[in-house]
Amino acid sequence: MRMQDSIEWPDEVEILIDRLESESSERKLSREERALMDIYETVPILESEDCLHGFWQSGVNHQRVIKSFDLVGATGIVDPLNASRWCETRSEDRNDYSETEEEYLASIEEELPAAIEELLDLVMDFIEEEEWGD
Repeated sequence: MRMQDSIEWPDEVEILIDRLESESSERKLSREERALMDIYETVPILESEDCLHGFWQSGVNHQRVIKSFDLVGATGIVDPLNASRWCETRSEDRNDYSETEEEYLASIEEELPAAIEELLDLVMDFIEEEEWGD
């Protein structure tokens, strides 16, 4: 399932992510900073062709990433991630899913484009609340 358009992060987010990436080698990031990094790094996985299957087959810390989306209020992403948790125990090849499993996963993934679109506003509000601006 490929998203129509990839999320375009505003310059403010890109600059903050760059700053956090460089600072992460010098200090431990706060939970809020780590959440922002998790979201930024995970969205391309969710926008990829393998979508939720790709997320569960990736090497990310799944529980932490889900908590990161939850921290910014992105329940529209948290719910599909939790609903697709069973993918974690499946074959690395999505083509090995049964027809029923594939249909179920596709129905869960239908919720993601709107949730990812909403994510941009949630992240911007989160950054504003955390007062990370320059």
